[in-house]
Amino acid sequence: MGLNRGLGVTLSCYAYESDGVLLDTGAHSLRKFFRPFIQKVSPDLAAITHSHEDHSGNAAFCAEKGIPVYMNPMNAGDCARRANYPLYRKLFWGSRPAFASERMPGSFSSRTHDWRAIRTPGHAADHVALLDETTGQLFSGDLFVSVKQKVALREENIPETIRSIRAVLEHDFGEMFCCHAGHVKDGRKALTGKLEFLTSLRENVLRLHGEGRPATEIQQVLFPNSYPITRFSSGEWDSIFLITSILDEHPGQ
Repeated sequence: MGLNRGLGVTLSCYAYESDGVLLDTGAHSLRKFFRPFIQKVSPDLAAITHSHEDHSGNAAFCAEKGIPVYMNPMNAGDCARRANYPLYRKLFWGSRPAFASERMPGSFSSRTHDWRAIRTPGHAADHVALLDETTGQLFSGDLFVSVKQKVALREENIPETIRSIRAVLEHDFGEMFCCHAGHVKDGRKALTGKLEFLTSLRENVLRLHGEGRPATEIQQVLFPNSYPITRFSSGEWDSIFLITSILDEHPGQ
């Protein structure tokens, strides 16, 4: 685990190892924490939940050590080139070195365990969750993070997240390992709580929109507070995107 602080924002960042599988690689800015961990556990492969730099920041280090890196190929081309994302993210999470990756299989085996990669778009279009079917442990990337989500990335899609959580809940799992919340003992309960929160949010957004209220007014009703990450990110993270992503899928309501 690494802990990053900057301009009023503090975020934990986790990577995990299980049965020879490295689950995400942490941020490049926190490489002094993650590289010794990677060397210590000596994984057979790295499985990346999605291409965001706080998850893939040390993938190049893995590749240099001969550890194959698996991920959804959707953004593999971008990852194979010099990092291209906003400056504040480079300052916070580091400028991710380019790396080569292989296509994440839908299912695979490690030393003694069987794994399933579950497509879970929403937070990111290329997001997958990794389920250890042998132990019933879910490695959720950024699918969970918290029950009550207050802000979203500009490109985030809340209806997709709702569908992804429902898809994951169809599988048998107990413990959950989140890349920002850490170990969640009852992962099913936590994800169910987030599903209920987002479903209720969608209902409220559509109800208020049906009353003729624009997105900015709905934001003031549902999310009246401002958050440091909105200022820090120059608006790339904002509660307004929770609302607009819902309205984008239901434009006539």
